[in-house]
Amino acid sequence: MRERRVFFYVQHLLGIGHLARASRIAKALVERDFDVTMVTGGLPLPGFPGEGVKTIALPAVAAGDKGFSGLSDAAGNPLTSAFREHRKDLLIDAFRRAEPDIVIIEAFPFGRRQMRFELLPLLEAIAAMEKRPLVATSLRDILQERTKPGRAEETVELVKAHFDLVLVHGDPAFARIEETFPLAREIEDKVVYTGLVAPPPPAAPLETFDIVVSAGGGAVGKELIGSALEAARLLPEALRWCLVTGPNLPEADFDALAASAPASVNLFRFRQDFASLLAGARLSVSQAGYNTVCDILRAGCGSLLIPFTAGGETEQSTRAERLERLGLASVLPEEGITPPELARRIETMLALPRPDIPPLDLDGAMKTAVILGDRLQRGGSVRPSRSA
Repeated sequence: MRERRVFFYVQHLLGIGHLARASRIAKALVERDFDVTMVTGGLPLPGFPGEGVKTIALPAVAAGDKGFSGLSDAAGNPLTSAFREHRKDLLIDAFRRAEPDIVIIEAFPFGRRQMRFELLPLLEAIAAMEKRPLVATSLRDILQERTKPGRAEETVELVKAHFDLVLVHGDPAFARIEETFPLAREIEDKVVYTGLVAPPPPAAPLETFDIVVSAGGGAVGKELIGSALEAARLLPEALRWCLVTGPNLPEADFDALAASAPASVNLFRFRQDFASLLAGARLSVSQAGYNTVCDILRAGCGSLLIPFTAGGETEQSTRAERLERLGLASVLPEEGITPPELARRIETMLALPRPDIPPLDLDGAMKTAVILGDRLQRGGSVRPSRSA
């Protein structure tokens, strides 16, 4: 019997969260003997998607600004019609060559509307097949809340027409999809909760720090890292700091931060052992992105969260506030990041006991693989086309 094939589309635009979560899921699929081809559409990131995953890199697309208001190519130029058409053709050709049993599309149609120019043709190509693969969308547990009329209705229409599964990577005891997507009940027969896609329990840290400050991918974390450097000067010199800027912080900004770092601060672009560093830390200071929060919950360290809110983003604030209500984190709004206030909040957090282990399902990567395997066993990969 041939290997079960998965075709996994993921487009990261600003940070690395979408690609990191998808990579964890892809790794779990490989471990359960799936043949996984991941199609990536963002700027390349070393280490992702990881060993054992076949990778097809489309010509890169990134967010034009923090508010996701436009798209640019790798050189920062606006996308042309010819560029879009070329990417669309490459994507559909890659799909046909892969001959998958399962297609996973990360975020769309709940997010990544900017990529409709290639995803709608892909879905139509799948719909025209005599025997179609199982089609799933892969979602984080808390969605960006939409205000434009008709967007939610359009999403429901696309899910009903093209998708078999809506994989919600969360614990329904923490967040349910209908809380941030009001029309979820219209597609509830397709919704499956997988648990949070956290890393496996971390290994013992090779080195320990009192405070680990991280800025996700780094594209929007310069202010947080800079404030943390100054806050370190206001707190006892005996405290050991680890600052992880993220790989997307511009080189000139990283060099300027490194030149001004006090002796108690260790500055890094990226740490492969980030999860184990958190396990050995007294406190994590970070934004409230999905993957960072999963790392923190798995590590069980104290957490000060500074949600990203540029461009009207609501997802991180919603997540941070829920964690604060559960006693698993403290929240500092972005506009409150001044070195004195950050130092005061860190000092307060360091005086608190380590939080209790959260009673949340953190095994979402492996459970996603199990769910997809079970659905295939029930014959989910051989479906007649809509015209049959």
